[in-house]
Amino acid sequence: MAQWDRLRQLPSAYRQQLHELYDRDALPMDVRHYLAPWIEKQEWQRAARDDAFAMVLFQVLLENLDIQHSRFVQEESFLLQHNIRRYKQNFQRYVDDPCALATTILWFLEKEKEILESAELAEKVQLLQVEPEAMETSSQQDLERKLAGLRNEVQCMEHTIICLEEQQDEFDFKYQTHKLEAVVDEARKNEQIRALQLLVNKLNDCRKSTLSGLNNILDRTQDIIDVLVKKELVEWQRRQQKACIGAPDNVCLDQLEKWFSCVAVCLFQVWEFLTKLEELVGKVSYENDPVKAQNPTLQKRVDTLLRDLLKSSFVVETQPSMPQGKGSLVLRTNVQFSVKARSVPSTEISVQCSVSMDLPAPQIKGYRRFNVLGTKIKALNMAESTNGGMVADFRHLTLKEQKSGGGGKGVSDISLSVTEELHIIYFNTVFELKGFSVELQASTLPVVIISNSSQQQSAWASVLWFNMLSQDPKDVMFFANTPAATWPQFGEMLSWQFLSATKRGLDGTQLEMIANKLFGKKPNYDSCTVPWSKFTKENTPDTFWVWFDGILMMVKTYLEDLWRDGLIMGFVTKGKEKSLLKKKKRGTFLLRFSESVIGGITFSWVEITVTGEPDVKTVQPFTKVDLSQIPFHEIIRNFQILEAENVPENPLLYLYPDTPKDEAFGKYYSEKSGEDSPYIKYIKTKLVFVSKENTLEARSPMPSDMAQGEGLEPMNGLCGEAAEQDGDLYPLTPPLESYDPDPMMNGSVVDPEPPQDLLMYLNNPNLFDNDLLQDDQSLPDFSLQGFNCLLPQSCGSFP
Repeated sequence: MAQWDRLRQLPSAYRQQLHELYDRDALPMDVRHYLAPWIEKQEWQRAARDDAFAMVLFQVLLENLDIQHSRFVQEESFLLQHNIRRYKQNFQRYVDDPCALATTILWFLEKEKEILESAELAEKVQLLQVEPEAMETSSQQDLERKLAGLRNEVQCMEHTIICLEEQQDEFDFKYQTHKLEAVVDEARKNEQIRALQLLVNKLNDCRKSTLSGLNNILDRTQDIIDVLVKKELVEWQRRQQKACIGAPDNVCLDQLEKWFSCVAVCLFQVWEFLTKLEELVGKVSYENDPVKAQNPTLQKRVDTLLRDLLKSSFVVETQPSMPQGKGSLVLRTNVQFSVKARSVPSTEISVQCSVSMDLPAPQIKGYRRFNVLGTKIKALNMAESTNGGMVADFRHLTLKEQKSGGGGKGVSDISLSVTEELHIIYFNTVFELKGFSVELQASTLPVVIISNSSQQQSAWASVLWFNMLSQDPKDVMFFANTPAATWPQFGEMLSWQFLSATKRGLDGTQLEMIANKLFGKKPNYDSCTVPWSKFTKENTPDTFWVWFDGILMMVKTYLEDLWRDGLIMGFVTKGKEKSLLKKKKRGTFLLRFSESVIGGITFSWVEITVTGEPDVKTVQPFTKVDLSQIPFHEIIRNFQILEAENVPENPLLYLYPDTPKDEAFGKYYSEKSGEDSPYIKYIKTKLVFVSKENTLEARSPMPSDMAQGEGLEPMNGLCGEAAEQDGDLYPLTPPLESYDPDPMMNGSVVDPEPPQDLLMYLNNPNLFDNDLLQDDQSLPDFSLQGFNCLLPQSCGSFP
């Protein structure tokens, strides 16, 4: 489908972005629409560099506009004729610089692609969300109807006030005229009095009706404020909590700002109506005047509603975060952080906003206190906002721990660790408009304050747990009695970590593996719970969170593209891995995260034994040390094993279930391959003997009940690590390594030992047969099962 047609079919929010994009004269939307097929087929990138080619496209563009103009003449579309003629005249300014026009059109096409990509990403994210939004949409539609009704009533009331004033002016004029006239005829005088009495009665009825209408408006406003404050704002705050820990929730304030601003404008209009009534009463009043009786009550009610609305609408739009932090809400002393407060109803005034800490601080034993340093007072205005809201953007704040007051007599005996202490930052301002004044305060979500980067991982675990479970955003005592998480909550949170870091979350199979490790094999895990201690305290230091976060950091740093493309199965138990691979043909392999090595990834493949039985073999896990030197896809591409009397070969042929390896990983390969690859030409190597029996057990980083069936697979000289033999242990030979050349010697190689012919064998084993090593009497009498290539190390060249 053409790009323009796809854009026209997007949801209204993205079509609005399209309208805003073309809300300028550089490329009118009419031209883009009517010439869409032709525009999308042209090579605008080339035209932006080639002046002659750009001139050709420029002339064709003008011709196409002439064709469109003729078409509109035939269709008698007078307005479109006028527009197309005007657009053609405007394009004439590019006659001396057609490349500029090509660059402009290219820019618009790229911006269109960005809108399409954001819409597609939002659609994918929508598929990952658990809660359906149909109810929310219905609720929001109902709220929109209520707001429309409120605006309509206020507009009608404005007209009513005008009519009331006119009616009062009529009565006042006739009454003043009657007083000035000296009417002698008693009958005529009584008739005038009766007429005036009728006008007074009519005026009184109108005032009563106006006051009743104002009461109805305030009733409707109260209902809307309850929905906004108790439902919509609370839901936004909960979405913001979840978004802080990776959830793909929408935390844009534009919609809330629209609603809050609408109600605030209506209330200020009612406030002005009541002021107007006071003026009218000052001119004309009478006994039992309803305005005198009811106006003070109505004014008090309006003030209360305005205060409730404005106090609730002052929020923290962007939670505190450090530039180099793991995530928001983890702050480090003496390191700058930023935070942004926002008043949701936008007003064209500038007010001062100040920031402070822990008011009041909880009385907990050893609880630390901090001072906020930096620019603590800023103007709440629209100048620093990217979307027109009233914001105070604090970008250079720091925290410094107070040296005194860390606990004392009479405080609670509860003691929390540094990373379980929760602190809140407050923002204070005073809103003043049209004589109305109210003090506002906003607060951040609880932050964890650390003093050393080594505490970062544990601090982020606390942030995850709090925002996953807490419904009270001010509960700084949360970790005094930490609740457990249900498996659905916990699994969803884990998936968010991968989704936010790599744009791909965890699927059901991967989550099931994790649940299996936590709870053992069960038909259903929904009723299972994970306590806080099991997440981050048990089996210290290798807790579940340390293990999981190590995998996440490895994937984000080294494997993001492979993970996002779904090439890494990742979370799969060894038992499941075997059952999957043994059903597949020789050379089928899968990629799995290590259960025994923090931040490790390994792969297993199927071999066929001499008896025709499938045999699953596993390489020892690769860690960041390996991946920082050789990309994982190059390790897979060039991986080889050497078996006795066989030519070295790569046993990895098909990525599970049956995708050819080069088809799966080909787009990541470097241009060089085979012996020309920089990753296998000069390799640090180590000869390793491998046991024929699978007896080596590995220690799990998780509690013992989480490591059922844990054990390493038979290894084939992999990653330069030795395996234990079944029975007696035999020492391994020292690593045989190639040497770096002396930079002061012209390509010469320092080669004291091992012999040069052995180094030649290690760098190109195809040149030798196995006799070279079998004659070495220093090696134990075991068959050589294989070796693996690891770290790239320049060692000069060999003749």
